[in-house]
Amino acid sequence: MLIVTAKMPKRKLTLGVGLAALLCCCAIALNFGQNMLEASASALPSPKGVRSNQDRIDYLSAYGWQVSGEPVSTQELLIPEEMDSSYSEYLALQNGQGFDLQKYAGKRVKRYTYEVLNYPTGETGVQANLLICKNTVVGGEVLSPRLDGFLHGLAKP
Repeated sequence: MLIVTAKMPKRKLTLGVGLAALLCCCAIALNFGQNMLEASASALPSPKGVRSNQDRIDYLSAYGWQVSGEPVSTQELLIPEEMDSSYSEYLALQNGQGFDLQKYAGKRVKRYTYEVLNYPTGETGVQANLLICKNTVVGGEVLSPRLDGFLHGLAKP
């Protein structure tokens, strides 16, 4: 058996124990933050299997939006094969929500536009768009079509 002893001032010992406790707290906080991110990501609706009008309404309501019972408009769009710099902000918005439109370059999608009935500011005329390719939501946004309007992701501001 080997016993090692060391003489250490109380101030350094206290500082060492305090530093070790701080590191443990940081590790716990980082783990808690990661768990919160995973929980919030899993709370988002699945973009797959969105086949019917009711599925689209349910998808938007999972984000907290109450929308009209039928789409205001439905359009078939072709996502360009090559996207120039004019698309950069829109692509960044979609990427921030976990949608990668680059994967759908050159493909046809349907855009369903619904009127939002419960926008937090009380503004009327606000619309929610869903881009759907083969029963999968590949993009979406909430916008005001007014001249001084806005555009943001599906999550409530």
